[in-house]
Amino acid sequence: MMANIWWSLPLTLIVFFAARRLGMRYKMALLNPLLVAMVVIIPFLLLTGIPYDHYFQGSKILNDLLQPAVVALAFPLYEQLHQIRARWKSIITICFAGSVVAMVTGAGIALMMGATPEIAASILPKSVTTPIAMAVGGSIGGIPAISAVCVIFVGVLGAVFGHSLLNAMHIKTKSARGLAMGTASHALGTARAAEMDYQEGAFSSLALVICGIITSLIAPFLFPLIVALVG
Repeated sequence: MMANIWWSLPLTLIVFFAARRLGMRYKMALLNPLLVAMVVIIPFLLLTGIPYDHYFQGSKILNDLLQPAVVALAFPLYEQLHQIRARWKSIITICFAGSVVAMVTGAGIALMMGATPEIAASILPKSVTTPIAMAVGGSIGGIPAISAVCVIFVGVLGAVFGHSLLNAMHIKTKSARGLAMGTASHALGTARAAEMDYQEGAFSSLALVICGIITSLIAPFLFPLIVALVG
C-alpha cells in the first residue's frame, strides 16, 4: 500500500484547484473547494477500500502547512491594528457575545433533542478552531473526535453559506462581516473571508483568536450551567 501513496497529494491538489476554478467561474457557494474535495475523495477512498491513514501519509505535507498558514493570517491583522485599537471594546464585546451564543445554542439544542451530556460537551466548542475545540471538548467531558467533526461541519457551512446570509441581512460593513465569519466558522470561514476581502479577512482572523481564548476560559464554567438549566 505504501507504493500507492504518491497519488494522494496530486489527487487532492487537482480536486481542490478544479473546484476553485469552477467556483470562480459559476459563482456557486456549493462549489467550495473544501466541500468538493470531501465529496470527491471520501467516496473514492470508501469505494477503493484504501485506508485513510495511507491517503493521509501521501498528502501529509498539506497538513504540515496548516500551522504556517494560520500564522500567516496574522499579517493582515497587523495591518489593521489602527482600527483594532480604536474599536477594541466593541470587538471584545462582540466576540464574547458570539462565543457564548455559539456554545449555548450548540450544547443547549443538543440536550433538548435528547443528546447525552457527553455529546453536548463535544458539540459545545463547535465554533472555534479544531485544536482548541478538541482540548475544550475533552476538558468538559466530551469526545475530542466528535468535536473535531463538528468544527469541520460548522466551518464548511460558514464558508459555503456565510456570505450569502450576510448579504441577505444587508450587512455590508467589512469589519462586521469579518467578525461574524471568524466568530461563527473559525479558520474555514476566515479563509473564505480573506478570499472575499483583505480587511474582512483581518477582522475574521482577530475573531478567530479572541473567540478561541474566550471559549477556552468560560466553557468549563458555562457547560455545567447549561446542563443544569436544559438537561
